[in-house]
Amino acid sequence: MREGRAADTPSFIERHAKLLAVCGLAALLSGCSGVLDPQGPVGAGEKLILLDALAIMLAIVIPVILATLAFAWWFRASNTRARYLPDWEFSGRVELVVWSIPALVIMFLGGLAWVSSHDLDPAKPLAAGQAAPVQVEVVSLDWKWLFIYPDQGVASVNKLVVPAGAPLHLRLTSGSVMTAFFVPQLGSMIYTMNGMVTQLNLQADHPGSYPGLASHFSGDGFSGMHFQTEAVTPAAFAAWVATAKSAGPTLDGPGYQSLSRQSQEVTPFTYRAATPGLFEQIAAQQMPPGPGPQSGGSSPKPTPGKAP
Repeated sequence: MREGRAADTPSFIERHAKLLAVCGLAALLSGCSGVLDPQGPVGAGEKLILLDALAIMLAIVIPVILATLAFAWWFRASNTRARYLPDWEFSGRVELVVWSIPALVIMFLGGLAWVSSHDLDPAKPLAAGQAAPVQVEVVSLDWKWLFIYPDQGVASVNKLVVPAGAPLHLRLTSGSVMTAFFVPQLGSMIYTMNGMVTQLNLQADHPGSYPGLASHFSGDGFSGMHFQTEAVTPAAFAAWVATAKSAGPTLDGPGYQSLSRQSQEVTPFTYRAATPGLFEQIAAQQMPPGPGPQSGGSSPKPTPGKAP
């Protein structure tokens, strides 16, 4: 009976091998819509860096694993051909291998990081093609994102609409506490801070909807501080701008102060007009910053926000 029961029951190794396979597949699938599925030149460059770094590290990890298994098998107790050296202390050849290979790996990784950090500098403009760059001013608030289009004179909340194939020049600041702007499929996470302007250049090669998020904790509403990046055709972008100009409130000083109040899960909406220079006023702290997380360990729980 014991033999039959053992034959029908999966072994410990088989059960855990299946678990590892499922976990590995889940990890791969989770990256399909993120950094492993880039939709622009910056995201593609960062994916290449990730794969190159992985290959360099595997060049030492895999031989070490194989060597560990080979040593364990060769120096097993039953192998009489293995040499036993109880008084062995030093080998120059072993020291050379042990130190030179990790040093080479560090040199390769350091060179890769040095070159890539200059090629993918967030402030470095992307190569201009047939489409003119689109200027977008980004303000992180509690807990929503404000996107101002200075050339078009409109603004939107929690929805970034851009023409596919056109370089994007983003200027970013915070109207409250520090957080981070990140669209995984387009690449380059960058921080936003009150009183400071950072720059980011991105591009969406193809039309599509790409999730964006705040990737730095900023209070109670952090988990819902998401937005959608809608990459559309140039004609659809022009139509969206025309629609935005036809309806909605005006983003001026009082409108911004109303928007800066804490709110969660804000439904995307647009402003038909944005006061010129408002972004500079926010960045220069001429506009009062948002309240931020309150003292006592928790912020108030506001109701879902609506257009002012």
